[in-house]
Amino acid sequence: MDRSLPVEVAVQVADAALFNNSAKHLNNIELLVIKGAWQGKKYKDMAAELGYNTEYLKNNVGPKLWKLLSLSLGEKVSKNNLVAVLTQYAASKVQYKKEIGNQGAREQRRNPPLQLFPSLAIQLPPEVKLDSPKQLVSPSSAFYIKRSPIEELACQKLEQPGALIRISAPKQMGKTSLMLFCLDYAKQQGLRVVALSLQRADSSVFTNLDQFLKWFCAEITRQLKLPYQVDDYWNQNYGSKSKCTAYFEECLLSAIDTPLVLALDQVDEVFAHPQLAKDFFSLLHSWHEEAAYGTPSSKFWQNLRLLIVHSTEAYLPWEINQAPFNVGMTIELPRFTLEQVQDLAQRHGLNFSLQQLEQLMQLLGGHPYLVRLALYHLALEDITWEELMQTAATDAGIYRHYLQRHLGNLQKFPELAIAYKQVVKSTAPIALDQLLGFKLHSMGLVNLRGIAVTPSCQLYRQYFTEQLLRGENFQEINGVTCSQRLQQLTKENQELKRLCNLDGLTQLANRRCFDSRLFKEWQRLAEEGAILSLILCDIDFFKVFNDTHGHQAGDICLFQVASAIRQVAHRQADLVARYGGEEFAVLLPSTDITSAVHVAEKIRQRVKGLPNDALSRQLPITSPTVTISLGVASIIPAPQSHPEIIVRAADEALYQSKAQGRDRV
Repeated sequence: MDRSLPVEVAVQVADAALFNNSAKHLNNIELLVIKGAWQGKKYKDMAAELGYNTEYLKNNVGPKLWKLLSLSLGEKVSKNNLVAVLTQYAASKVQYKKEIGNQGAREQRRNPPLQLFPSLAIQLPPEVKLDSPKQLVSPSSAFYIKRSPIEELACQKLEQPGALIRISAPKQMGKTSLMLFCLDYAKQQGLRVVALSLQRADSSVFTNLDQFLKWFCAEITRQLKLPYQVDDYWNQNYGSKSKCTAYFEECLLSAIDTPLVLALDQVDEVFAHPQLAKDFFSLLHSWHEEAAYGTPSSKFWQNLRLLIVHSTEAYLPWEINQAPFNVGMTIELPRFTLEQVQDLAQRHGLNFSLQQLEQLMQLLGGHPYLVRLALYHLALEDITWEELMQTAATDAGIYRHYLQRHLGNLQKFPELAIAYKQVVKSTAPIALDQLLGFKLHSMGLVNLRGIAVTPSCQLYRQYFTEQLLRGENFQEINGVTCSQRLQQLTKENQELKRLCNLDGLTQLANRRCFDSRLFKEWQRLAEEGAILSLILCDIDFFKVFNDTHGHQAGDICLFQVASAIRQVAHRQADLVARYGGEEFAVLLPSTDITSAVHVAEKIRQRVKGLPNDALSRQLPITSPTVTISLGVASIIPAPQSHPEIIVRAADEALYQSKAQGRDRV
């Protein structure tokens, strides 16, 4: 097969054709698949090199890519004929350029040829208009930037029974856009979709749980176009959460024959009402768990896929140092990379030098909204590059409203202002109280590494250094100096520091500690090329145990099971954590699958032996039978892959363990 056309040129030809047809560029994974196909590689070889699932490339990415190229090139494209089609297409464009050249400059302007080798100075097609950065970026927009593999992971998760995904980030990071991307994918897979923004609810709806859940059920019923039966259930004399659960199971989930993706946007509204938030989140948690219980109603809850979107800035009033709802798969949106900023600049018709790109990254740290705002004004030519650099961190610049909003939040929470003043003044990372660091990170103002923090970008350092040094109200609060206040805060939070990574009931590591440790081990073992194993354990029929013997007995059971697991996984490098509810996680660095399965089997036996051990002595019941199901996964981490891969694999193994009868590995 003729591969005389260099692969880099082939990729440019394909990208230019796609852009001319749809005003979209190839994303990273599509570029890699084209390169692999051009080199004659099989999907399994590409998957191994790129860290993706073979079936995902073969049955998802590939078919969609060939369809896009077929529409753009005007000829059916497949993996097998890609080289021939692109080579012929490139040759035809070269010939076209020669013919155009012979017709004279005027005719050439009248019928402009397709750029075969597009430069960075891309001009937007006439039909593509600049979108205001203040508007929501639709996944179909020419300005939507994919942040692979986040989209792929989220979409794959939505296909799993009983999935729960949380998309969280500070404001204006692209959370709703990612939600819409996932919903588009769900529709393509034939799933039912309901998107509900909690901003639609009147403020009076949030006054009590009963009223909120009634509104919640009514809105979803309306969108599904099902008969309205809410009042019939709300006339019943039992609890609000029970009424809502019964209504979902009997009137919504049982009335549709396909899985339902329920996307809840702007969940920030609930955080303003702490008790309502706790009750609502515990209800969603119970639905997520119900899908795995194996009860007759589990089949309905397996058809419910929850997608929850909220800003982490909603955490500010809460006296917590971790997210209050740690269930399901968490997606924390990252900032744009330099390559993504360059791509977005090209889509705005801007040609930046590498030095300019690096300056922009240093100034804005890749924040999606801040980057788009700069590119928008530069593309409109209502600001020059020099003016942007000079005025960005002032109240005369394009970021004044955004920065003033953050300044207002700091003024509402003086402790945060005092702490942030120390951060922006320091030229090196500084150790900060964990609660304060967590809140500043939730606002998006700092990069957080353990308790060491740095400003997220130079824009924040420049602006807030000026503002916080100027404001006398940050020097002294109620007669307490900055130094005294920091000492006071340090003393008040000593206990929080000790407990920040512990689960209060079981005294195991909590979910936040697990996520942090998993990420660190993933990076370390990826550098060493060593293997990592993960065991996920779930107490069988724990809800039934709780309902039968009471919550006090349930707490004792959780503690004893936790102790049993810790007695088996006791190496210094091992981590045993309470993953959520009655689920535990055991992280085993440098442990192969055979050894991990052996550890899991010992855990299963130790837990099953509890009725004849400490458990029966502490519970006011006779010989309770407690068993657990376990899922094991092992992998050699790849540097560019995400730790969610091993969590998903272990979770799937756990699901199989339950499906095959429980009490097994």
